Amino acid sequence: MTFIFVIFALVATAFSASYFLPLAVSKLIGIFIKPVGKHARRIGKAFFVGAVCCFIFGLAFGWRLVTVRHVDIFFDDLPEAFDGYKIAQLSDLHLGTYRFSHKTIAREVRKTMAEQPDIIVFTGDIVNYMPSELRPFTEILSGLHAPDGVWSIMGNHDYVMYNDRLTASQRARCIQEIQDMERSMGWHLLLNENAVIRHGKDSIALIGVENQGRRYPYPQRANLPKALSGVPDGMFKILLSHDPTFWESTVLLQTDIDLTLSGHTHAWQFRLWGISPSMLIFRQWAGLYTAPSALAPAAALSVPASSAPNTAPNAAHAVIQKLFVSTGSGGNIPFRFGSWPEIDILTLRRRPSASRNVLQ
Repeated sequence: MTFIFVIFALVATAFSASYFLPLAVSKLIGIFIKPVGKHARRIGKAFFVGAVCCFIFGLAFGWRLVTVRHVDIFFDDLPEAFDGYKIAQLSDLHLGTYRFSHKTIAREVRKTMAEQPDIIVFTGDIVNYMPSELRPFTEILSGLHAPDGVWSIMGNHDYVMYNDRLTASQRARCIQEIQDMERSMGWHLLLNENAVIRHGKDSIALIGVENQGRRYPYPQRANLPKALSGVPDGMFKILLSHDPTFWESTVLLQTDIDLTLSGHTHAWQFRLWGISPSMLIFRQWAGLYTAPSALAPAAALSVPASSAPNTAPNAAHAVIQKLFVSTGSGGNIPFRFGSWPEIDILTLRRRPSASRNVLQ
């Protein structure tokens, strides 16, 4: 219940800001340009009406507008057999939000399967509060399948931590029920574990950690050393980690993992002209990011891939690591605007040898 009050408080704050901030800015500009100051209240009201229209559209339609996003990610050390390997990433379904719209989840499954991915991964938060939210969707989600399987990890909501009426034993049973249902759908759940995917003579490691956030109340259950146990040195590695902050706080500092796939941010379910309130909280909140590993001589500074190439031209000896953050499909409330529900189709590409030689 507290969580719902927080959501409504944020919405109320956003509506207030949509009126008072343009009003204040217009009055300030009006000191120098009087006609602007004269119409300051009208400008404030216009922005407020625009915010209300966005909210109504996002509440009525936005959370149903499932989109497919295609991203090519280039690597120097990708095994040849995995050049063109297609990963479908789903994240943050929050099925409690879709309890009145099973058709939307069925549409997401159909769109995913139409892409014919080699592998499907789910990066956490399948429910909002309780395992009962998943139960009506198990048959629909069982329709997801791929040659190399469907793999999943736990998100912070999957530990039913936001239901404060549960005892410790009840919470443990709920967590187990969610895990059992995912397995019954044919999904392979990675709980600080790894699996090796083989294509011919080549192979890659798929690693999954339990949720770990940067602060309370997020569960701190990731055990990366355990998850990496048995993975040979030098093998190409893909990590599933629900919270993207784990990449910067742990992955970059301790490993040479090539690609991390995360969710969690939702881009706060609102994005306009490439700007989202989630930017105030998360350094990595949507899309592709690159950084040299802290294990390499170069400093580990994260930058969006949109403003930096998929390689570091002056980092011939650096281990370049990448993070892709999906803004997911669902949310705690049925609302999305700009940050539409997304299915991410990530195609791994091996950089041509001529391009690799330029860096050496």
